Amino acid sequence: MTPGMQTQTWTIRSALEWTQAYLERKEDPNPRRSAQWLLSETTGLSRIELYTHYDRPLSLGERAILRECVARRAAKEPLQYITGEVGFRHIVLKVRPGVLIPRPETEVLVSEALALLSPWAQARAVLVADLCTGSGAIACSIAHECPQARVVATDIAPEAVALACENAALLGLQERIEVLQSDLGTEVAKCLLGSFDLVASNPPYIPTALLAGLADEVKDFEPSLALDGGEDGLEPFRRMLPWALKALSPSGAAVFELHEDCLEKAASLAQEAGFASTRIVRDLAGKPRILVACLAAKQIE
Repeated sequence: MTPGMQTQTWTIRSALEWTQAYLERKEDPNPRRSAQWLLSETTGLSRIELYTHYDRPLSLGERAILRECVARRAAKEPLQYITGEVGFRHIVLKVRPGVLIPRPETEVLVSEALALLSPWAQARAVLVADLCTGSGAIACSIAHECPQARVVATDIAPEAVALACENAALLGLQERIEVLQSDLGTEVAKCLLGSFDLVASNPPYIPTALLAGLADEVKDFEPSLALDGGEDGLEPFRRMLPWALKALSPSGAAVFELHEDCLEKAASLAQEAGFASTRIVRDLAGKPRILVACLAAKQIE
């Protein structure tokens, strides 16, 4: 394998122990979790099943796969890129280099989006725009959890468009999700403007000056196009606001995931642009993360 793994038989237990120790020396922030993920990827067993098959030896083929996986993780490559998938709310998404990895914070955005859609979806179909869709996490989750939803998802990066299309198809949602290569909403059919119930987006939002301070596995592997939000982190958001106001129906709403230092300013910008009311929602770590903006004041109560 790598230095330290000799030719003797390696069981799942010994491979787990060695991988954890090796990644700890390589300063992996959570070497035990990484070892479990990599052995699970190598063997096809769930992380729970690893512990019920402790004494099963690894085949030569599995050892070769593990060797590659451990080397990639030791170089700080994100686990999600190595395994090729990530769990997101109630679905599993394919992920690959060149496209942003979905985060738990974005699950909070989806919760807010579904809460806004729920009253309408009980009576009729709903129309959603997902700008900067990336892997399609927001679009696929909304379509999966709200069968009445049709989603138009956009991204400027062809790699993201291809992956979002793939995820929609794998989840059987391709009939209700349209994915467009577009700079924000520019390629969305003009005939749809004014009829969207919801605009959702997790745009690039890291202030440029903060990019260098991100974890190595983020700044060295994930696309800067999906991270860099400009000088104050709000450049893409500012560009979205005029389009969102044109796209939404009179009772429509918008949800945006933004940097924790930008939410108050973003709320002011949304109200100045024409949204009647705004609300800031904290993420799972208690940080300001999601801006909810509604055209009708009563929706925000």
